[in-house]
Amino acid sequence: MKIFLKLLLTALAVIILANFLPGITVDNYLTAVWVALTISILNMFVRPLLVIFTLPVTILTLGLFLFVINAIIILLAGKLVTGFMVTGFFTAMVFSVLLSIFRSLLFRLLKEEDN
Repeated sequence: MKIFLKLLLTALAVIILANFLPGITVDNYLTAVWVALTISILNMFVRPLLVIFTLPVTILTLGLFLFVINAIIILLAGKLVTGFMVTGFFTAMVFSVLLSIFRSLLFRLLKEEDN
């Protein structure tokens, strides 16, 4: 149940960010749910591989290269989900950073309600 709620909160964050961020387009809420699910799956399977393959660069940049990996995940989601468009790499990077911040705030609020 908690995973489903986190997925819906991520979809809400995707919709909100798409309304404010130029270069991000989401057709509807169902598309946002698919985007949230796709990003979750990509983070489970593709992200660890990218982190392993780019470990030397990540170490040299003191972890900042992880932002690039997050942007790649967003760009992949844009290619995989119909109705979700990302116009460029910089837009994907800004979107990924804001999505992470937004999700952490929403999850913190959710955690406070549980207590």
